[in-house]
Amino acid sequence: MAHPTECEIQTALSGINLPDSDQNIVDSGVINNLVVKDGHVQFALEIDPADAEKMEPVRKAAEDAVKSLGGILSVTAVMTAHREAQPEPQQQPQKSQEPQQQQKELLPQVGAIVAVASGKGGVGKSTTAANLAVAFRQMGLRTAMLDADIYGPSLPTMMGITGRPSSPDGKTIIPMEAHGVTCMSIGFLVPQDTAMIWRGPMVMGALEQMMGDVDWGPQDVLVVDMPPGTGDAQLTMAQRVPLAGAVIVSTPQDLSLIDAKKGLNMFRKVDVPVLGIVENMSYFLCPNCGERSDIFAHGGAAQAATQIGVDFLGEIPLEMAIREGGDNGTPIVAADPEGDYSRAYRAIAESVWAKVGSSASQTPTPNISFE
Repeated sequence: MAHPTECEIQTALSGINLPDSDQNIVDSGVINNLVVKDGHVQFALEIDPADAEKMEPVRKAAEDAVKSLGGILSVTAVMTAHREAQPEPQQQPQKSQEPQQQQKELLPQVGAIVAVASGKGGVGKSTTAANLAVAFRQMGLRTAMLDADIYGPSLPTMMGITGRPSSPDGKTIIPMEAHGVTCMSIGFLVPQDTAMIWRGPMVMGALEQMMGDVDWGPQDVLVVDMPPGTGDAQLTMAQRVPLAGAVIVSTPQDLSLIDAKKGLNMFRKVDVPVLGIVENMSYFLCPNCGERSDIFAHGGAAQAATQIGVDFLGEIPLEMAIREGGDNGTPIVAADPEGDYSRAYRAIAESVWAKVGSSASQTPTPNISFE
């Protein structure tokens, strides 16, 4: 069966009207960033945040209208906040005039923002990020975690969170919580099996909304699970928030280390400190005989750290309990806090906090006034 064209999808959407209006969502300009690829359809409805509640039935009706077309494999419609255009500056501004409006400050109540990154996928970066977040919490730190991987969000699975976050006022999202960690992910807002095919600007806009439109509250540390590679998400994070540093996750073999070095050099180019390298899947201990096997070689990350001139933060073995913890929504640090693997993660978390904690403690505490 042939897949519908963009024109056919636009026609289907034009049959949906705005609430209490004869104007449809296509002609009104509400539909934005329509992406059609091999039967997968995604689009955004740009709305005033105050209209979020009454526009939810419109969003659902738009999805259903596209699904009714033959050849559609998946449909995802999201609502994004409409931002008013800024007035054009005068050609000859006077010195007495107010400065141009600055971009919204993001995450003002967060002390240290730590990115957990990798040069390629499949090295256990998300598992490392989740366990470090829980380790920070066990150290007594107010901890949050942001899943910045728009295309492959894994935080809901890793932290065992189901359901959708609430937004009482239609403007600010209340994040989810698990294992004492405040959490936010695009995976809370779209179906788990949805193929995200957003363009770069939509990815950057989604990241900014998850940082700026979420009620994070005061946090000592925010762990950001970055997508693999060096793309739009990494640049958005580096440019829009003051990253305290990046933790690079790699496996021991040469190919993974080459990609890890690319990620490291990217952070250096945007003036983000590299806090060190973690060697994941460092070795395997047979659960029956205790024999150690270096499946992916061993020690490569430590050698790379020495060559590059960054710290080696530690090694994590290839262990079934760690994998099961991620699949079951209970990271090993939460499931077995006193176990050897949990102590390894906590040692890494303590090393990271020793590097970023002093600067985070200088973040002013917000003033709260009662009237």
